[in-house]
Amino acid sequence: MKKNMQFVLIGALVLIIALAQSVYIVQQPEQAIVLQFGNPVRLVQEPGLKFKIPFIQNVVFYDKRLLNLEPPAQEVVLKDKKRLDVDTFSRYRIVEPLTFYKTVRNEYQAQNRLQEIVNSSARNVLATFTLKELLSEKRTEIMKKISDAVKNDAAQLGVEVADVRIRRADLPIQVSQAINDRMKTERIREAKGYRADGEKTAQEIRATADKTATITIATAEKEAQQIKGDGDKKATEIWTNATNADPEFYAFYRSLEAYRNSFDEETSMVLAPEGEFFNYFGRSLK
Repeated sequence: MKKNMQFVLIGALVLIIALAQSVYIVQQPEQAIVLQFGNPVRLVQEPGLKFKIPFIQNVVFYDKRLLNLEPPAQEVVLKDKKRLDVDTFSRYRIVEPLTFYKTVRNEYQAQNRLQEIVNSSARNVLATFTLKELLSEKRTEIMKKISDAVKNDAAQLGVEVADVRIRRADLPIQVSQAINDRMKTERIREAKGYRADGEKTAQEIRATADKTATITIATAEKEAQQIKGDGDKKATEIWTNATNADPEFYAFYRSLEAYRNSFDEETSMVLAPEGEFFNYFGRSLK
């Protein structure tokens, strides 16, 4: 009786294990391939509870959603021999699981193969364009050529590439430093040129200003001398006319001017009031 119970338990256990091995679940974002001794026998793309032959068949699952590929940046040589560090970004999905299984087996291997394809396509396409073209409106055309090349090669892996983008294209550090140094040198040279031109212009302006000032001063002095000469001439004419009108009064006025300029309150003189200078001392003008 005990032996029968043992056989029943063993049989139930084997049955449970067999049932567990014969059932698998395909999730909504998944697709599956049923393998028998390593060979694909069935493709399952509908989600739900599925069955297989236990112990003989096994299942591999692949994602149906868009997957991201972000390979490390690589150095690319352009048509004009410029070097760029190019960083790309791709999105792909597995559309032919059987082809995918036969060529790359798993997503890890697929990532490696796709990375090689993207890098190779980017190098080959960018090698036919210059840096100026890459920075111009041709960028869209360049991206399309890279994307088309990647799609053609990726199709052999059972993969559909939705998009390929260049996220960043930078000059290598050594080249960037060399360009920065050259730009700095050019800016310094231009600054020296601007300073030299400025100094030359300043000297010309100063020379013109000095010349104008000299001419203006000379003209003003000439005019002043002319005006002064005219004034002296007029004054002489006035004095001459005054003298001729009343010589005695003119002589008296000139003597008063001489007294005023010669004496002040502190002047003391002990002289005989003789001589022409003292003609009007002690007498009145008749």
